[in-house]
Amino acid sequence: MLCTRLTNARFLTMDPGHPVAHDLGIWQGRIAGLDEAVTSLPAREVVDLQGATVLPGFIDAHVHLAWTGFKQNTPSIAGRTRVEDVLAVVADAVARTRAPGDWVSIAGYDQRALGRHLTAAELDRVSDGRKLYLLHDSGHGCVVNTAVLDLLPAGIPHENGFLAEQAMGAARALRLPHAQEDLAEAIGRAARTCLTEGVTACAEAGIGGTLFGHSPVELGAYQLARDKGLLPLRVQLMVSADRLRPVAAHETDGIPRALDLGLRTGFGDDRLSVGALKVYTDGGMMARTAALTSPYEGLDHAGQLQDDPAVLTDLIVDGHLAGWQLAVHAIGDRAADIALDAIERAQRIRPRPEARHRIEHAGLIRPDQLPRMALLGVSAVVQPNFLRCFGDDYASLMGEERAPWMYRGRAFLDHGVPLVGSSDRPVADGSPLRAVQFMVERASSSGQLIGPDEAVTVDQALHAYTVAGARACHWEDRLGSLTPGKHADLVVLADDPRSVDTSRIGAIEVVETYVDGRPSRPRA
Repeated sequence: MLCTRLTNARFLTMDPGHPVAHDLGIWQGRIAGLDEAVTSLPAREVVDLQGATVLPGFIDAHVHLAWTGFKQNTPSIAGRTRVEDVLAVVADAVARTRAPGDWVSIAGYDQRALGRHLTAAELDRVSDGRKLYLLHDSGHGCVVNTAVLDLLPAGIPHENGFLAEQAMGAARALRLPHAQEDLAEAIGRAARTCLTEGVTACAEAGIGGTLFGHSPVELGAYQLARDKGLLPLRVQLMVSADRLRPVAAHETDGIPRALDLGLRTGFGDDRLSVGALKVYTDGGMMARTAALTSPYEGLDHAGQLQDDPAVLTDLIVDGHLAGWQLAVHAIGDRAADIALDAIERAQRIRPRPEARHRIEHAGLIRPDQLPRMALLGVSAVVQPNFLRCFGDDYASLMGEERAPWMYRGRAFLDHGVPLVGSSDRPVADGSPLRAVQFMVERASSSGQLIGPDEAVTVDQALHAYTVAGARACHWEDRLGSLTPGKHADLVVLADDPRSVDTSRIGAIEVVETYVDGRPSRPRA
């Protein structure tokens, strides 16, 4: 007997062996079969989906759950365009803190809305003895007041209170780590948001590190969230590469640096596991710190690397030698050069053809870099909603020649580079459907076309958020398609993305999300 049979729906399986079905059976959290294989079997429950369209649950291959959850509960200045209005929000947050000397966090900071960066002196006017920390929406910078600047080690660079990249990390290090209980609650909040948008599995893009980590025992917070029933979807954890340390392993192992006990990619189970090693090579376009080979349009600099190229290369190579899958953050084309050079060197030293190394973001990829990516077998884990939300700004920064190279689609596929969809939530909108719409239209929210030749088909865009996402996370044997034997993770949609007008894809209602055959909103 089946546990559940879902009927009267259009199942887009993403499995070429059985691309469309009308019935799907579920047994003990797995897909038992499709159509005639299950229609005559008894089931404890038969659910009439009333003509809905069903896809494999979306896989978001690059998110920040803890950051998302904390941001949801943090005072925000998003949308404010006047310094006075921003300071009013900060003053209100300060008034709500208990004592002088406390830290006050503010979300939603983006200098583009104000036309310039805030200054420490402006924040001092409303700080009332508190330490103020305004995190840039990109995650690659922050603005702090003088009370924080005075605590920083000598020589930390800043611009009137704005700290970028490693300087931001120095400010973060001054704060006490978040408690595991608080982290677990934040993770749960973000995970529930993901479910409402049809995401059933995701890769958390960097725990425990200087830039985005929240605690030196952050992995334990995810275990706690799972133990407390706060983790309703599958999560794979990328570990920040700065957690590696020298080890005295046996010389035949060839492992110069590792996590304690040799922990690496693959540890865990179907619900919570350790994924790739996250290596940061540069910053971000929003903060103007992505590392380019030529300067930004209208600016006199070309971004920055996170460290000396030789140091970054050694870190990437050592991670490969220690058996990790690598997820190398590289937004600018200069950063991508360093990532590709290092991966090529690592594979030459110890070939691992099935490592499935990834370039996270691949925000600006020159034409000459495409064949190299294909040859090295790396995936491009892109965030289409970056250009939907911020495309006008990014296009002006890159100029006419480089704008079509941003967050590519068609060129990756044409060169045989796996195209993987993700959000980088909370930096940008997390909706997979709105991202799919952009991948097909290549239009920003204002309607500006950005690299229209990079447009892909709806099927290819859906593939990026299902089959390709599963393969990038080494989940292809259990997720990514509605294939018998795989987990019954699926999303029920009110319309078929392949048949509605392209402009409507992003607005399709997510009716229900199933994980292990159980709906996120159980029926009475």
